[in-house]
Amino acid sequence: MALVPYVENSLPALSKLHNSSAQFRFANHDLRLAQDWKKLGVAAVVWDAAVVMCMYLELEKVELKGKGAIELGAGTGLVGIVAALLGAKVTITDREPALDFLSANVKANLPPDSQGSAVVSELTWGEGLERYPAGGFDLVLGADIVYLEDTFVPLLQTLEHLCSDSTVVLLACKIRYKRDTDFLSMLKQRFRVEEVYYDKQRDIHLYQAWKLPPQRDL
Repeated sequence: MALVPYVENSLPALSKLHNSSAQFRFANHDLRLAQDWKKLGVAAVVWDAAVVMCMYLELEKVELKGKGAIELGAGTGLVGIVAALLGAKVTITDREPALDFLSANVKANLPPDSQGSAVVSELTWGEGLERYPAGGFDLVLGADIVYLEDTFVPLLQTLEHLCSDSTVVLLACKIRYKRDTDFLSMLKQRFRVEEVYYDKQRDIHLYQAWKLPPQRDL
């Protein structure tokens, strides 16, 4: 469901979201991501948080080559595509209605020799987690996935399932409302969280998190 209703003459700041495609250059590749705000809303446009996440991945502050990564709420797939181009083996996930659109973007933007580096898979947070290996990923990526309060608990459940003590979580987001800081407080109860990057122009915060060891009863 789109947070902002589709309007042809929308606010100028949102006009780029109504374009049928968005073009970028990351990992020495020209990428063209299809967008379809009218059909799929927030799941089918490239948000600034995804762009900032890709910029950060290019800085090579997180090891990607040969690592197993999973992207949550992938939308257009930009972050997962860039992670694959930078050498990760990526599972790119979203809810079922977005999968055909997401798969088409992944196929169109990964060269033939990289097609095996990314798979698209259905994942609704908090549901069917047994289909994914517990603690089975080196890296968990999420760009602009913190905005609906009803999803916070299942999102945390999903992060806890996917992460081992050595898994790195990267979350890129705007801090729009009190509920966003509330989520960070919830996350800090289960994870060690640090802000590692801030893009002032786009007002995007990037957080890195590691799962805390389970507390032992005294």
